[in-house]
This record gives sequence, C-alpha cells and structure tokens, in this order.
Amino acid sequence: MRNRIVGIVTALVVCGATAPAAVAALPVIYDSAYGLAHSSPTASPPGANDFACTPTAAHPRPVILVHGTFEDMANNWQALSPLLANDGYCVFALNYGSFGGSGAIGVYGTGYVEDSAAQLGAFVDKVLAVTGANQVDIVGHSQGGMMPRYYMRFDNGAAKVHTLVGLAPSNHGTTLDGLFTLASHFPGSNAALADCPACAEQQAGSPFIDKLNAGGDTQSGVSYTVIESRNDEVVTPYTSAFLAGSNVTNITLQRQCPLDQGEHLSMAYDHIADADVLTALDPGHPQHPLCTPVAPITGG
Repeated sequence: MRNRIVGIVTALVVCGATAPAAVAALPVIYDSAYGLAHSSPTASPPGANDFACTPTAAHPRPVILVHGTFEDMANNWQALSPLLANDGYCVFALNYGSFGGSGAIGVYGTGYVEDSAAQLGAFVDKVLAVTGANQVDIVGHSQGGMMPRYYMRFDNGAAKVHTLVGLAPSNHGTTLDGLFTLASHFPGSNAALADCPACAEQQAGSPFIDKLNAGGDTQSGVSYTVIESRNDEVVTPYTSAFLAGSNVTNITLQRQCPLDQGEHLSMAYDHIADADVLTALDPGHPQHPLCTPVAPITGG
C-alpha cells in the first residue's frame, strides 16, 4: 500500500511539473481614455496579430478588427481585442487609409475608401492563408463598419466574410458637422480633415455613398449586425447607421439598457456593445450583460 501511495504521489508531481502553465487572461479595460493614452499607433492591440494562432472548432473563423476614421488599430481596440482573445478567438487588426502622410502622425482612415477596401482585402487574404480558415468575421467601428461593405460588394469579398458587425457604422453617410465633431477628439485630425478623401466620401448623398447603397444594403450569404447609440453625434442621424435586409440585426443600445449613455466615440469601449459583438459572432451562446451605466466618450 505504501509503495502504491508513493507511486501515485510521484505521478502527480511529474504531471504537475510537465503540465502547461495556465494562460493569464488579458486585461479588458472599458475606458477609451486608457486606449488613447496607452497605445502606439502602429502597435497591435492586446491579443491581436498572432499569426501562429489556429482557429478552434468553437471559433473556426478569425476575427478582423477594422478601426474608424482618424483612428488606428491600437487606440480603437484596447478593450474588444483582448475580450475576443480571452474568449478563444484568433484576432487580427490592421491600420489602413493613410493619406498625404497622415500615418506619420498616427492618423489613419483618411484615404479614399476604395483604396482602403483594397488594403482590407489584402489583409483578409493574408489572414486566411496563415490560419487555413475559409472565411473571416469582421468587426468595424465607424468607417470600419461601412468600408468592408464596399470590399464585399465591389472587390469580390462577400464569399470570404461570414459576419460583419458594425459599431456605429457610417453606412448611409453623415453630415459635415459630424465629421468635424469626430476630428476634434483626435490630435492632428483637424489638420488632416482638410486632406481627407474618406471624409468627403462619407458625407450623406456623396457619389460614393450612393454607389455603395444602390440596389440594396447587403450581400447574400453574409450576416450583418449593426450596433448603434441614439446619442451618436458623428453618424447623424443615428438611424443612418442601420441596414435593411433579411440578414440584418439592428440594435439600439438604449433599448437594451437606458443607463447606457455611450455615443460614437465610446462605442468600442462600451461593455454592452462589446457583449453584443460576442453574441453576433456566436449566436448560439448569447451574452447577457448587466445594465450598468456607460458614460459618453469614455465608455464603461
């Protein structure tokens, strides 16, 4: 009996010594001020761009995060990227749309949307090649929620995308006042606004917006979710973010939770909106976030 006990203890010690260490969860901080203060414009957000990541059976499609106008992948995704990585997704993010040297001052998403869509397409192909997946899911904020629709419609990208989730996307354009409001919150963006083709293209009624939406909002085979706030001061009116189609889910945050007073800038740092993203990516496991206060600008 004594020999058996010694053997069992020895086996447990050996197994404990050789077992892989548990991977610590990445911190998820719902605070856009933290995102702006703790990021380099060219740095990958936490949990993103591990090109050795292999998708799992539970989450077979890699997720690509697409930032908004004047933003970059680091400051836009300090909350959602680690949240997705902690949940077991292969997460990727890119900077796109540098124009007239704007990338040198950390300002992206200003170039022609058509060119940005081509950059997204090249990135999608790269992610599919390294992960072996057949399709990706895309989550985008503002222009980043609208621009993939151009890629899917005009660059033959629809077959490569399973789900598109837009956080306050500029799907049907916005007003010039909305764009000025957006620029005022990002250092260097007021100067870039004067040389920002994407800004002109995102104005409601522009030839670009008319072309994008002519003949319908959606592509067959793609699932769409739009998450928007009644308080959006950039995409105005806020309802212009929503899409029409049988394959669309439109969500107004305040209908879910009256305490959520987030708006355009806080969207990616809103714990309720981010829970909606998880549900959109995996409808079989819906999230049920607590209805707790979310502040404008910073989130929560």
